[in-house]
Amino acid sequence: MKILVTVKEVAEVEDDFEIDGLGIDEAYLEYDLNEWDDYAVEEAVQIAEAGDDVEVVSVTIGPERSEETIRMALAKGADRAIRVWDDAFEDVDLLDVAAKTRLFAAVVEQEDPDLVLTGVQASDDGFGATGVSVADEVGFEWAAVVNELELGEDVANVRRELEGGVEELTEVDLPAVLTIQTGINEPRYASLRGIRQAQRKEIAPMGLGDLGLDASALDSPIELTGMREPESESDATIFEGSAEETAAQLADVLREKGVGAQ
Repeated sequence: MKILVTVKEVAEVEDDFEIDGLGIDEAYLEYDLNEWDDYAVEEAVQIAEAGDDVEVVSVTIGPERSEETIRMALAKGADRAIRVWDDAFEDVDLLDVAAKTRLFAAVVEQEDPDLVLTGVQASDDGFGATGVSVADEVGFEWAAVVNELELGEDVANVRRELEGGVEELTEVDLPAVLTIQTGINEPRYASLRGIRQAQRKEIAPMGLGDLGLDASALDSPIELTGMREPESESDATIFEGSAEETAAQLADVLREKGVGAQ
């Protein structure tokens, strides 16, 4: 069995930051593996550990900097990795779901996996549609927001999280794409041994030409037109001082608001 896991390097913003043009100033950003993708990697590695002849391949779209992130997937147990990037990406302000779908679909067609795992969403742009869109593009069955997975003979038995606390049990024929929800497992920390081994594992670079695509694959009808901080609609009061002082201040406010009044 081959499991392909899509992962994304996401930017985490410091509490205080500045906007530079259509993005946040790089000085205020730190990059890490997307939280939901971490759960997808862990699920794939656990499947590999429980079975024989299971290969886990991690794939990301990103510049050379993102190799540090995808090596975390290798350190946690992925067998090899693919990084998709091309000079044509440098002029793209926004890589939308359709463009990512075309790129990942091309990788799926080359790798021919039995199972594709993605995170439910990314913590930076939050589109939350890439996994299902890739399934539609390559003609795989799919299930979204999966919080429990058990593989059978050519089928995935999954539990899905629906709205209102309702959960659904269903079967999905393989090959399939599953978007993984947090809580399905407990992602492991990368061991020092795993980190050292990851340095020797393969990260295959792939450009548009390697995937049989051209620059038109990055076209998007969506244009990024601006970036701004939202105005706060709350009126927060921050108490400062010792625990006794802040408790007294809070008590005064509660009394003023009528809390506890007879």
